Amino acid sequence: MADVNYLTKETLEQMKEELNILKTTGRAEIARQIAEAREKGDLKENAEYDAAKEAQGHHEAKVAHLQAAIMSARVIDAKTIDISKVSVLSKVSVTNLGTKKSMVYQLVSEREADLKLGKISVTSPIGKGLLGKVLGDVVEVTTPGGMLKFKVEGISL
Repeated sequence: MADVNYLTKETLEQMKEELNILKTTGRAEIARQIAEAREKGDLKENAEYDAAKEAQGHHEAKVAHLQAAIMSARVIDAKTIDISKVSVLSKVSVTNLGTKKSMVYQLVSEREADLKLGKISVTSPIGKGLLGKVLGDVVEVTTPGGMLKFKVEGISL
């Protein structure tokens, strides 16, 4: 995970807390499951043991992924954001030139994205298309649903 992961301080703290839980409580629970399955006899024919070991692998992969995300994290302070152009944490008012509908998106990290709240990832097609644009720019974005054209109507925090 070489990419920089831009996050708010709150999200970084949530990630650290989740990692701590995974490393303590989560690992202890998996170790308990493995020990319990081991007590049930021959490990070669023990499906419960195999399932516990597989769960351990998934758990450790999640720990590694979260550690990498935390290591590559850069905290963004909203006070330092330049709103003359679209950047991470910007709220962007756009008009879909095809449907004439207006909408507001806030560009956030993948981890913070929630379309119901109007938060889209900077790595999504629309997020990538909007990054760096200024007021009045027209953006063409290729999405799975086809080509969309947006006009940047406003940039705020």
